[in-house]
Amino acid sequence: MQALIVGFLVLIVASLGHALSSLASGPEKAALMAQALTMRISLSIALFVLLLVGYHFGWIAPHAVH
Repeated sequence: MQALIVGFLVLIVASLGHALSSLASGPEKAALMAQALTMRISLSIALFVLLLVGYHFGWIAPHAVH
C-alpha cells in the first residue's frame, strides 16, 4: 500500500512539473498545461479516495504520537 501511495505522489509531482514546463514554453502550450493540471487534480482525488478506502478496510491505520 505504501508503494502505491508513493507512486501516486510521484505522479502528482511529475504532472505538476510537466505543467510548469508547458507554462514556461509559452502560450502555444496552454492546452498541454491545462491537461497536465487536470491530470494532477484527478490523481490527487484518486489518492484521497484510495486513502479513505484503505482506512475503511483497515489496510492503513493511523497511529498516535505519544
